[in-house]
Amino acid sequence: MPEHLFFYLAFAFILMHEMDAIRCREWRIFPGLSILDEKIAFPLFMFVHIPLYAFPIYYLLNMPDPEGLIRGLNYFFIIHLFLHILFLKHKNNEFTDWISWSIIIGCGVCGALDLIA
Repeated sequence: MPEHLFFYLAFAFILMHEMDAIRCREWRIFPGLSILDEKIAFPLFMFVHIPLYAFPIYYLLNMPDPEGLIRGLNYFFIIHLFLHILFLKHKNNEFTDWISWSIIIGCGVCGALDLIA
């Protein structure tokens, strides 16, 4: 099995989740962004994802030993799943269909599997 296969699956799931987050207007349940006007919150949510995508990709490709980053991101993927469970009853939560939850759970499970593999 390729090294960190489950991590890369989790990473793909989190990128896919962020695309789904646009559809589900995740900024409306995000602490801080939820209090902002939609015309500010949406572009802010979008543009913040540029460094959130760029830095991990850059460091994964350029670090001589990315094991610490991979481990940290795996923990984040698991915590991310629990945060979505915590906000499940939020009035503005639109992550309610099987597609969204397959992506969210897939990310957390793959992150956990990478840590134990």
